[in-house]
Amino acid sequence: QVQLVESGGGSVQAGGSLRLSCAASGRSGFTNPMGWFRKAPGKEREFVALIRWSVGSTYYADFVEGRFTISRDNAKNTVYLQMNSLKPEDTAVYYCRSARGMNWGPGDYWGQGTQVTVSS
Repeated sequence: QVQLVESGGGSVQAGGSLRLSCAASGRSGFTNPMGWFRKAPGKEREFVALIRWSVGSTYYADFVEGRFTISRDNAKNTVYLQMNSLKPEDTAVYYCRSARGMNWGPGDYWGQGTQVTVSS
């Protein structure tokens, strides 16, 4: 069973930075896509960023606007989300997701979430 453990959330002022980590365990090697989603109060959960382990290609939601960077450490089976120039609207619970296949699907693995709060 794959387990994803997020860390690094917290409270910052607008313009600040945070780095989220997602440590994956439970299988040997992680080659499927992994990414970050977020859910703000009263809103649907939304995609933030994706990285494909095999080639390292990355994708971002439009609202990221160059402020976030997703990266991976293959040796540690860990994915990171560096978030800079944070805005109050970035406040949400951030979830790590690991695909079972080569694309997102209903059986994907999710972490427990980590809270990010950005104050103005």
